[in-house]
Amino acid sequence: MKKVTRGIAVVLAAIMTVTGVKTVPVKADTQAKSVDIMFTSDLHSHVNSFNTILAGETEAKNVGGFARIETLIKEQKEENPETLLLDGGDFSMGTLIQTVYEDEAAELRLLGELGVDATTFGNHEYDYRSSGLHNMLGTAVESGDALPEIVLCNVDWDAMEEEGLTEDQQLIRDAFDDYEVKDYTMVEKDGVKIAIVGVFGTDALACAPTCALLFEDPVEAVKRTVAEIKKNEDADMIICVSHSGVNLADEDKSEDENLAKEVPDLDLIISGHTHTKLEEPIVHGDTYVVAPGEYGEFVGSLSMTQKDNGRWTLEKYELIPVDESVESDTAMQEKVDTFMQAVDEKYLSAFGYTKDEVLATNDVTFCTLKDLEAKHTELNLGDLMSDAYVYAVENSADFDGETVDVAVVPSGTVRDTYTTGDITVEDVFNSFSLGTGKDGVPGYPLISVYFTGKELKTMAEIDASVSDLMPTARLYISGLNFTYNPNRMLLNRVTDVYLTDKNGERVEIEDDKLYRVVADLYSGQMMGAVTDMSYGLLSVVPKYADGTPVEDFEDVILYEDGKELKAWDAIARYMQSFEDTDGDGIANVSEYYAADHDRKVVEDDKSLGAKLSHPNRFVAMAAGVIAVLILLVVFIIVIVVKVVKKVRKKKRN
Repeated sequence: MKKVTRGIAVVLAAIMTVTGVKTVPVKADTQAKSVDIMFTSDLHSHVNSFNTILAGETEAKNVGGFARIETLIKEQKEENPETLLLDGGDFSMGTLIQTVYEDEAAELRLLGELGVDATTFGNHEYDYRSSGLHNMLGTAVESGDALPEIVLCNVDWDAMEEEGLTEDQQLIRDAFDDYEVKDYTMVEKDGVKIAIVGVFGTDALACAPTCALLFEDPVEAVKRTVAEIKKNEDADMIICVSHSGVNLADEDKSEDENLAKEVPDLDLIISGHTHTKLEEPIVHGDTYVVAPGEYGEFVGSLSMTQKDNGRWTLEKYELIPVDESVESDTAMQEKVDTFMQAVDEKYLSAFGYTKDEVLATNDVTFCTLKDLEAKHTELNLGDLMSDAYVYAVENSADFDGETVDVAVVPSGTVRDTYTTGDITVEDVFNSFSLGTGKDGVPGYPLISVYFTGKELKTMAEIDASVSDLMPTARLYISGLNFTYNPNRMLLNRVTDVYLTDKNGERVEIEDDKLYRVVADLYSGQMMGAVTDMSYGLLSVVPKYADGTPVEDFEDVILYEDGKELKAWDAIARYMQSFEDTDGDGIANVSEYYAADHDRKVVEDDKSLGAKLSHPNRFVAMAAGVIAVLILLVVFIIVIVVKVVKKVRKKKRN
């Protein structure tokens, strides 16, 4: 039989030779390698499903949740058990589960339960300060549960050790060693050897004011690590889980796109930090950049096949909605519920709440989370939160009688909106869930500082001029109203600014008077970044009541009965304070928030008169610079003319 088969093959080969058909020898083991990958990023402790309004939509949806993600992973693994699972960092800090971060390490342990192969650190993992991060990693290791690898290549341990490790740096070093955090890790899936490197971005570091570590340049660190991988490993593919982000508005500031261009040996970048949802990958050369959005609202899924040159091509890419169409995995939900049971006992009991307690019933349509950054105008979600700060401070048991003039909420501190229906304690916490205070208790506390009237006007100009460049710094304010024209010169866009009293009446601002301003701790700590964005031109100096500059914002934290007054608790108290209009014993969110109140008015006037009216000192400075440049040009022209005349005169002579 073998001889007959061989004979047929010879005959066929002869026929194809005569007819001009080329024969290509094929070996059984030369089938192109392929790999399937599922990925998440910026989960921010959203282990449970939650109600929200997605960007571009008007109706509330119930989305996310590890139980649904587990179902999607199981469905994928039925098709390919060797599917690679990756996460791009910021896996914590965003919901009530973060309050047991140190004691339970729920986020990492649940990522391990999902089967995630590798993740990296985002800026919000450092919000718990060095001791919190140290304790969380220790708890995760001690649990004995399966855990994802953590990869991070650009911590500059050499520079820190040369200076001598601080106590905080040593804590993190010990925790990293215990967890075995690496620059990169090797994973094999279906015969494909994959190197996974992690990196922490420049903007991410700028957004981590309590991070004690020093970092190398992300691009240079990845270049070095990729070189090590190529030298020491037989890797078929190199993937970077990057907490750096993409900027769709400005490619020059798009860190992960720059990484793709500068490190062309990377086959794939899982991009986190900017919460970007890329419907289609960004491609530079042979490097693909993908991003799944935030909070587990979508899970990324892709397939890649290796080309003849050893690089990889994308065969399939999709972002799978994690919504009510996906059935929750019962076993995973039970594990999530077990962790959530600790929240009431270990955290909320100290505030007198339970997670499911209804604070108010809501019939108002609030703006979406994305609206806060995308729309530069007054928005009701910011109005409510800033009003809540004023209410909580002035109704605190420790209120000293000095009223709050202004309360400020930057868009970057808000983490979710409110849907219609019941608003629970969990909903409110999740809407403003960032950070810890000086006390180490989850939740940023409120702070109280003073600014001059002139600085309040500058604050309005910061919002009008800088927040388009830094949308997370867009301000929503109680007590300060202003009008701005986006068509006017940068740093001279505000055309009217004033205070409003408790009756909503206009009060003119006195430049030299000190006014009391309330914000959250993180906003104070990030004030320097906003000043840098304007290159120091728009600068405000927070002060004590006596006018002395504040050096450490932890010194101006507000307390009640010896405990920090948390920003999220301020919102919860305000919710409970609303009138019960339907008589069911539960407060109803005020209809006041169904309309705007001229807190931020956009005057879209493109006329020349509107652009040039009310010039401020920055216009004068710009005019001075222009005048100097004109004089310089005139001077150069005069000199050139004189030189030309001299040359011509010499030629005639």
